[in-house]
Formats: sequence, structure tokens, C-alpha cells
Amino acid sequence: MIRHLVLFKLNEGVTRDEPRVVAGAKAFEELGGLVPELTFWECAWNITDRPIAYDFAINSAVADRDALRRYIEHPAHQAAAGQWREFATWVIADYEF
Repeated sequence: MIRHLVLFKLNEGVTRDEPRVVAGAKAFEELGGLVPELTFWECAWNITDRPIAYDFAINSAVADRDALRRYIEHPAHQAAAGQWREFATWVIADYEF
């Protein structure tokens, strides 16, 4: 299994209640039901207010590297990530467990 973690940081001046951010979060919330390769999916807003904290997180899992590739290439994933490129940066970690 591969765990796929993503942490998003909203760009300076961007707030989570902006319509484009709300739409981006909804796109990721729905993604779990759209991509068959995902064996586990959760995403949520950070609940702490610390300077080092990121704003939004995705915690997911896929069976193997091929499934991870298919997930990344999936049109729904590409569309959701494209929305976030407009207002956030992120870091990713993929590891086998």
C-alpha cells in the first residue's frame, strides 16, 4: 500500500471562505468517490492556528505505484489540483506501508 499525503497552504491574502477556495475544497471532498484506485480518502481543513501549520490536508491510500500514477493522472484529480494551483501551494509525501 502507498500512503499519499498532501498539505496545502493558502497563498497570502486568500481566505478559506472565498468562493474559489470553497469550490476547490468541495472538488477534493468529492474526489474520494470518483477515483476507483483510492482505497482510503479523507480531507479536511486544519483546526489549529499556528504559524507553521498548513491549511488543508489530504490523507489517502492506493494499492501500489501504478494505482498512484492512475490516481494522479485521473481527470477529476487533475481538475481539482488545477483549481488549487490558483490560490495555494502544497507539499506531498508518498510512502509505502
